[in-house]
Amino acid sequence: MAAAGDAKPASAGARGRDAAGDDRYACPQPVIFNEVQLILAEKRTSLATMRTGIAVCAIPLSLTGLLIATSRYYEILHVLSLFIPFGLLNAALLCLGAYLIVRSMRRLVREDRMIREIKRKHSAIAEFID
Repeated sequence: MAAAGDAKPASAGARGRDAAGDDRYACPQPVIFNEVQLILAEKRTSLATMRTGIAVCAIPLSLTGLLIATSRYYEILHVLSLFIPFGLLNAALLCLGAYLIVRSMRRLVREDRMIREIKRKHSAIAEFID
C-alpha cells in the first residue's frame, strides 16, 4: 500500500510536467544548459572556420591584385611558366575557401536549428537562450 506522502495530486505536476508543459523528469536544467553551451561552442568553431575560409579566399585576390599592379614590369609570355602554376594555386585556394565558407554556413544553420529545438522543448529556460 502506498504511503500518504507518495500520492500525487491530479495537477500538471502529477503527470511529470510543469505549468509550461515541460517534462520535468526528462532532463534537468543544468544538463540542458550544458547542452546549449556545447552547441554554442560548436557555433564559435563554425564561425572560426568561416573566418578562415574568408582569409583563404582573400590571399589569391590580394596576390592577383599585386600581379596586376606590377604588370608593366614584365611580359606575360615571358613568365607564363610561372603564371600557370600561380593561377592553378589561386584557383585551388579559392575552392578551399569557398568550401570552408559553405561548410561553416551549413553547420551554423544546423546549430541554430538545434538551439531552437531545445528552446521549443524546454520553454522554462527559453528566456535565457537568445
